[in-house]
Amino acid sequence: MTTHVEIPEDGPATRRPASRRGTGEGLFRFLATGAGVLLLGIMAAIAVFLIAEAIPALSANKGDFLTELTWDPNGGQVFGIGALAFGTVLSSGIALVIATPIAVGVALFISHYAPRRLAGPLGYLIDLLAAVPSVIYGLWGVAFLVPLLKAPSAWLNETFGWFPLFAGEGAIGGKTMLAGGIVLAIMILPIIAAITREVFLQAPRTNEEAALALGATRWEMIKMAVLPFGRPGIISAAMLGLGRAMGETIAVALIFPATFGISLRILTPQGNSIAANIANGFGEAGAIGRGALIASGLVLFVITLLVNMAARMIINRRKEFAKAGT
Repeated sequence: MTTHVEIPEDGPATRRPASRRGTGEGLFRFLATGAGVLLLGIMAAIAVFLIAEAIPALSANKGDFLTELTWDPNGGQVFGIGALAFGTVLSSGIALVIATPIAVGVALFISHYAPRRLAGPLGYLIDLLAAVPSVIYGLWGVAFLVPLLKAPSAWLNETFGWFPLFAGEGAIGGKTMLAGGIVLAIMILPIIAAITREVFLQAPRTNEEAALALGATRWEMIKMAVLPFGRPGIISAAMLGLGRAMGETIAVALIFPATFGISLRILTPQGNSIAANIANGFGEAGAIGRGALIASGLVLFVITLLVNMAARMIINRRKEFAKAGT
């Protein structure tokens, strides 16, 4: 017995005409290509602007821009990026060392340990931390964290003073690299945790189930099946967080004492960064001073760009990461 199905003439079309599909695909391809070209154009325009504004100041500089440890572009026209770059890298490194293990632990808890009813709200809460304005973190650091760190800093200095990071004499605690690093760690933790959580959720279920079937505990399963798969994602998330920490401005400007010098002592009141120096000095700078600040911004732009490019390269090296879940 054969059943005939009649399709009304005015009914919905089951397939779009080839001409309409071609027009839609062509328009989407044009818009997507235009968006990519526009983004590259914006980045190129930023780079050209920074270089053009920095050249006059660099020409007037009487010192070595890379190694000079003073910043006096308006007076003696001697300024260098050495101390600022060191402070930027050191504070960002402290933040990365603190935030990465905590973020990985949070991501593992949400993805493999927490009950479903708790995992969702906790994930949303971690993501919302990234939406808190940086000035709030800075004010919290100045009003609460800096006084709180005086006693722990003194203990670290007395107990581990033989180690260069915790060495120092005289004033211990206050507005230090340690305080700035902790604030930056709290700021980049949501980024690292969110990306790492998504990586762990994309780990192949077959590998996890196979490990459990062989008698592995949950931690052994994570160690054998989840962490090796997610290692490139963890590294990429950490590097993206590092780029965020290097470019942070207001929070570190409120905490750092704006001193110039290179020192590994993170418990003494000293330190500065490129972004904080720009925020503190741009309003009162003259023509040469603004050019010097823009030159330092160019260095920060290059460093941040290199960090993000390195993160993308790590992701591309692991094709399985990009194809997970398909």
